[in-house]
Amino acid sequence: MFILPKFTYQLGLIFYLIAISTYSQTKNFSIAFGSCDNQRLKNELWKSIDENHPVAWIWGGDDVYSDTENMNELKENYAIQKNNSDYLQFIANKQIIGTWDDHDFGRNDGGEEYPYKRASQQLLLDFLGTPKKAPERFRDGVYNSRILDKDGNKVKIIVLDTRFFRTSLTKAKNSKKRFQPNLYGQGTILGEAQWKWLAEELNSSDAQFNVIVSSVQLLSDQHGFECWGNFPHEIDKLEKMIVASKAKGTFIISGDRHIATFSSKKIPNLNYPLVDFTSSGLTHVYSSFSGEENPYQIGKVVAEKNFGLLQFDFTNNRVIMQIRGLENKLLGEHIQQY
Repeated sequence: MFILPKFTYQLGLIFYLIAISTYSQTKNFSIAFGSCDNQRLKNELWKSIDENHPVAWIWGGDDVYSDTENMNELKENYAIQKNNSDYLQFIANKQIIGTWDDHDFGRNDGGEEYPYKRASQQLLLDFLGTPKKAPERFRDGVYNSRILDKDGNKVKIIVLDTRFFRTSLTKAKNSKKRFQPNLYGQGTILGEAQWKWLAEELNSSDAQFNVIVSSVQLLSDQHGFECWGNFPHEIDKLEKMIVASKAKGTFIISGDRHIATFSSKKIPNLNYPLVDFTSSGLTHVYSSFSGEENPYQIGKVVAEKNFGLLQFDFTNNRVIMQIRGLENKLLGEHIQQY
């Protein structure tokens, strides 16, 4: 029997340990996200999500379903969600980040006109466990940011509020669609203060990756439901802001649609495509989905219960984006190199 010299064996062991360490750094820094979770339906995904050991969970909106102007009712619905035994076990060892969409905001397709938005804001922040002295407790809107740091490798999470300041939508005319784009320059999604804040967050970022959380889709803009496409000038503004900031590895995650999909768009003067990763349907999905126009779609649309998983590979400067479903089944994947 051939026996390796002791030095050769030790050298091989060192390389093996380095490889294992590198694998751990690139594969184990993951973040999971999802949206559209009806508190009265069983979420069968929590254990599957946890199998991926995400360091953080991002609520992408519609964290509960409670279209109401009764704040006691909204508070009770958040309590149902937060006290769920599977959810309590899930959140025990990870950071919780998030935003709202319309059904947890309090009004279907609602925006700035909703009269109880400030009271609703505090209830969302309570649900997320936001500290009482956090800036978002004292300003209009739930927008906020968080830096996740592992061994000097940084991911910045920039959470937008697409509800509090969003002005009126234009109902579609002569079409089966629900909405059509506003006149260019008319209305806003983010509002002046939030736009200023976002510019500062992007311009000051030294993170290797920057994740912008939007409850509604940015790139898929032809379906006629709520999306950034209803305010085309706001899309242009965001794209130009990302380019000007030179923020590294910037991409969008979104929800709302009860489907999961990847969209990708080439932006002038941006040296990588801008990706919008939609994951929606934690408890219920658009099961009758048969297709829709999306010029930026890559891969197949998933109409099964799903969550999104982001695996950050700092060594190779890439993000492995995965759509996963029941029993942690891989339903779709896009690897974006930066």
